[in-house]
Amino acid sequence: MRFPAPPRPRSLAGQLFAMQAVLIAVVVAGYALFTYLSDRGQAEDAAGRQVTAVARAIADSPSVREAIGTADPTARLQPYALQVQRDTGVDFVTIMNPQGIRWTHPDTTQIGKEFLGHIGPALRGRSFTETYTGTLGASVRAVTPVWQGDQVIGLVSAGIRVEAISERVQEQVTAMTGVAAGALALGGVGTYVVNARLRRHTHGMNASELSHMHDYHQATLHAVREGLLMLDGQFRVALINDGGRELLGVGSEEEVVGRSVADLQLPAPLTGALLASEPRVDEVHLTADRVLVVNTSPVSGGERRGTVVTLRDVTELQSLMGELDSERGFTQALRSQAHEAANRLHTVVSLIELGRADEAVEFATAELELAQALTDQVVAAVGEPVLAALLLGKTAQANERGVELVVAPESRLDDGLLPERLPARDLVTILGNLIDNAVDAAQGTVGARVTVTAYAADAAEGSRAELVLRVADSGSGVAPAHAELVFQRGFTTKPAGPQGRGLGLALVRQAVTRQEGTLTVAEGQEGGAVFEVRLPLGRAAGPARRSGSGVARGGA
Repeated sequence: MRFPAPPRPRSLAGQLFAMQAVLIAVVVAGYALFTYLSDRGQAEDAAGRQVTAVARAIADSPSVREAIGTADPTARLQPYALQVQRDTGVDFVTIMNPQGIRWTHPDTTQIGKEFLGHIGPALRGRSFTETYTGTLGASVRAVTPVWQGDQVIGLVSAGIRVEAISERVQEQVTAMTGVAAGALALGGVGTYVVNARLRRHTHGMNASELSHMHDYHQATLHAVREGLLMLDGQFRVALINDGGRELLGVGSEEEVVGRSVADLQLPAPLTGALLASEPRVDEVHLTADRVLVVNTSPVSGGERRGTVVTLRDVTELQSLMGELDSERGFTQALRSQAHEAANRLHTVVSLIELGRADEAVEFATAELELAQALTDQVVAAVGEPVLAALLLGKTAQANERGVELVVAPESRLDDGLLPERLPARDLVTILGNLIDNAVDAAQGTVGARVTVTAYAADAAEGSRAELVLRVADSGSGVAPAHAELVFQRGFTTKPAGPQGRGLGLALVRQAVTRQEGTLTVAEGQEGGAVFEVRLPLGRAAGPARRSGSGVARGGA
């Protein structure tokens, strides 16, 4: 047996509509009740003033005093009282003697009978009003004396029935009820329109669902390690998570939210990507110390509402890819060297088979000495193992591309000289990318050559010891106008491949900046470009500076 699902809680918009409708109804009903009571009191006060004025006017009439002095006051006063009653709109006018015996009354059968009500204050000369139930029912009445000199010779009472007053108020209440109903209907329509719009914005969710969504939203923002950035239509930061602040190197959320992207002091290419109106897919951008993959997607609903930006940190991945490229280059160089070694071995074997053993020994010895000389010269000049291995591999790669790679005679780096805070990965990034760019620039030129210089400079007075890495090529050089642009991500003078170009020198500058070093480019003596990197070592370089020499030439 299936039990019916419990009813879904009313949406937030529905709850607000019900609350507002009830509130408007209560306000209108309260106002109607207040107006009814106020109007009733005002109507009774107005009736009191009206009957008092009528009673005093009758009492002050000379004809009334004259008629009282006759033998039959009723004969003259009854028609007069009825006429005044019709003209003034009161319900009764009663004229009586000081003892309260009626001379006039709308009901002629009541003439001659005693007046029902209080007459004491009037006999003492004071006019007053009261609400009293008489022969015509409850009425608001006024009683005033009729004076003849200093003597009260009669009394006049004029009154309006309470029922008539209620009828007047009822007419006003009916009109007011119509206005109140119109106000309630108008308020209900306005409330419905407002809440329909709210329902569209909240997607029909109730308050608890919105609260849960907010909790999930906050938990997700803090749990996701990738950077998430949301910009409004004016490219101001509307939301940023912890990962985004860490990857962009900006301040706390309170310091960032509400600021324009242009004010975050990010690198110009990255700022341009965030300010772009078109989507960006897997674009690589560099910050001071990170390599980021940026994706942007506009948020639109008939109009531009903002942009969602995701940031992925691929710094480690980029370094590993660089190392993998180096390893791939080493592998290709070894494969080439193995091929060359096989050719030389076949040559030696063939010489032996031809009975020319002496020439075979001479040929093999010369080749071995050349290969060993290359290794000895590089290791003698650069004792640091990572850089030595890098130079050996790059030498073989350059040779395969027809470029001679030379380690300058003044190069000298002993093993153990570099501090622990200078990681080998950064050195490989810096020197490897510089050599690759230099080989690309020199390839195809006459006497293609790349010269690498590496040494530790002694600390001058007031400064620190420095590691100097200099790479010069015989290419076409760098135009002065491009001296700064070459270090920006995406700048290149070569055709772009499937993975894009212009990243190598940008990574070099990032690594140099991370190590608080300097990177410059100038024109070389051979007409090409000279890139020089200076990295602080933090201590004196010692006597090993520029001692010894070594030249490694491509080909073995």
